[in-house]
This record gives sequence, structure tokens and C-alpha cells, in this order.
Amino acid sequence: LRPHYQSMTASPQTQVMGGRRAGAGRAAPASCELGLARPAMGVASMTIRAWAAPRAAATMESFAYDPAPLGDEEVEVAVEHCGLCHSDLSMIDDEWRRSRFPLVPGHEAVGRVVAAGARVRRVAVGDRVGVGWYASSCMACAECLAGDAHLCSRATETIVGRHGGFAERVRLHWLWATPLPAGLDFAGAGPLFCGGITVFSPIVEFGVRPTDRVAVLGIGGLGHLAVRFLRAWGCEVTAITSTAAKAPAVRELGAHEVVSLDDPAGLKRCARRFDFLLVTANASLPWNDLLATLAPRGRMHVVGAVLEPIPVPAFALIGGQKSVSGSPLGRPATIARMLDFCARHDIRPIVERFPLSQVNQALAHLRSGKARWRIVLDNDYA
Repeated sequence: LRPHYQSMTASPQTQVMGGRRAGAGRAAPASCELGLARPAMGVASMTIRAWAAPRAAATMESFAYDPAPLGDEEVEVAVEHCGLCHSDLSMIDDEWRRSRFPLVPGHEAVGRVVAAGARVRRVAVGDRVGVGWYASSCMACAECLAGDAHLCSRATETIVGRHGGFAERVRLHWLWATPLPAGLDFAGAGPLFCGGITVFSPIVEFGVRPTDRVAVLGIGGLGHLAVRFLRAWGCEVTAITSTAAKAPAVRELGAHEVVSLDDPAGLKRCARRFDFLLVTANASLPWNDLLATLAPRGRMHVVGAVLEPIPVPAFALIGGQKSVSGSPLGRPATIARMLDFCARHDIRPIVERFPLSQVNQALAHLRSGKARWRIVLDNDYA
């Protein structure tokens, strides 16, 4: 007997091994008049093929599921490329105790809208869009009404309790399907929707200025994009890394200076220098030494998922009126702003590519720490 599972989408449907791919439909208008519904446009899938982890830390397996009917405000995106992120690994391994299995990872997807519900706005069938960590938000709470939909307490996440982008198709609310501007590298854009917005958003939110001296700690999938953004922003950029051998490559990314974490004298030379220090690493770090690198009124902002408590002595902040903060991804409007910035400055994630059918090899490559700097899976379903 073939295994059957309860659907992870809105209504109970069947999930089975195997499946078929539905085709695309005709073009639809980008929006409907306020309060006036229109018929759903395009052809939504009856069965979606994907790659799933059947249990925690398991090898990915071929998988298919039958989704619920497409919601009035949902779009279905035919995935062409999907980034592979460390958060996918954390979900596969159930590191955060939030995973539900079978789990289809993938939250950095780009593709074309192939079906749209009756109340979808802004995007239409045929549009190229990107999909990130969030799949929906309530649209009614104080945070959503203020434009902070990424802070919505009722937001749903693309791979938490629902199926993500390691698949033929993925579904989400239209607000989180961000149109891709002309001039953006489409095939490599996926990592911008998680890694990119994670480091771009605090640059905007905290008013980093072109005259600022900034540092990026941790030069990997997140950090390499942060260095590129901040260099194009006009800042003086210092990269702080635990791997001295990366220095030549990091300078090519745009860093003016590279400092090794293994060199205490190097950090001391940076005392009272940085207006903004962005921490992308998720490891134990010399926090007191890092706080000492902040200039008066400087900010240390953490986006790396450091699992242990960060010790912050009060006097290290009070004397220089310094700040420590953190943030999740970014607003829908900031995502669009980031994409325009990337197109204008020709900023592209540096990626290695694997066909989706080799997802297990790609995961092993990421686990080994050998990925430079992001991995993108190319959909190779026939």
C-alpha cells in the first residue's frame, strides 16, 4: 500500500507518493476592484510532486501531495529555482522543535504565477515572483496595518506546518509573492528572499548611512550578501571572519578590511570604530570584545540564530549609549526595495547549483561547510 498522510494545507486532502503536474492557464488581471470578486484564474494543481523528509534528520525522498482548493487570496507558483538555506537544515533536523513531517523544505523560491484566487491583487498569472520565509499574515493586526507584516503574530511560514519550495509548485498569500524587477538575475535570485532580506532589512530599519563605518561578522551565505549591500550603500566595510583563508575572496566581495576573530590584536585595533556591527554567525563569540568595537551610539545587530544566551554587561552599553538588537527577515515593501537595489547595483548572490533531483547531495554539501556562498536547486521535473 502507498502511504497516505493528512494534508498540511487548509482542508484535509490526500498526500500520496507519485503524482502529476498541472499546466498553466491564461493571463489574469493584476488586481480586482475593492470588494468585487473575480473567478480564480489559471489552473491550480491537483497533485504536487516534491522532495520531503519523512522524519527528523532523514534522507529526502520523492513525495507527492494533493493540496486543498486554492484560496481566494492565494497564488500558486510554478517553482523554477529554489535556494537551500541553513534554516532548511534546521527544519529537516527538527532543531527548533517546530517541524511537522513529512516536511517539504524550501523557502527561497522563484518562479511564475500559474494560478490565482478570486481576490488576488498586485500579481497575475504569468508574473515572475519570489517566495520567502512567510506565506501569509493576518492583514488585520496592528503590526500588519502598520506595514510590519513580518512581525504579525499570526503569520504562517512557508515550511512550518505547510509544504515549501522543494517542489513543482508552492502556494502563498499574494502579499508575500514579490514581483521580480527587470534586470534582476532570475535564476540566482532565490537566496535574496531569506538570506538577502535578513541582512538588508536592518540596514534600512536602523538608518545606516553611507558615511558610517560598519562591520559584518560571519562571511558565509548571509555575510557575503551583507558585505555587497553595505559596499554598494557607500559604507566603509570591515569583514570579521574566523577563517583567515577567506580574506582574498572577502575583499573581492567589497570589504575594505578583513579582521580575523583569532587575532585579538586585530579586534583591539577596531575599538570604538563601528557605527553598525552586523552579526550573521550562529556561534559562540567574544561578545565583550565585539561590544568594545562599537563607536559611541553604535549598534550591534544580531541576525544569526545564536542558540546560547548572549551576555551583555550593562556598563558596556551605558557608557557609550550603545545598542544591541535583532530582527527577522523584513517587510514586504522592504523586500521589493531590496530587489530594486540589487537590480540597480547588479548585486547577485554567489551560488552553487544542483538539480532538485540531487537535493540529498546538495544537503550533504551544505552540511560539510563547503558551500560558497549559497546553494540553488534547479527544478528538473519533466
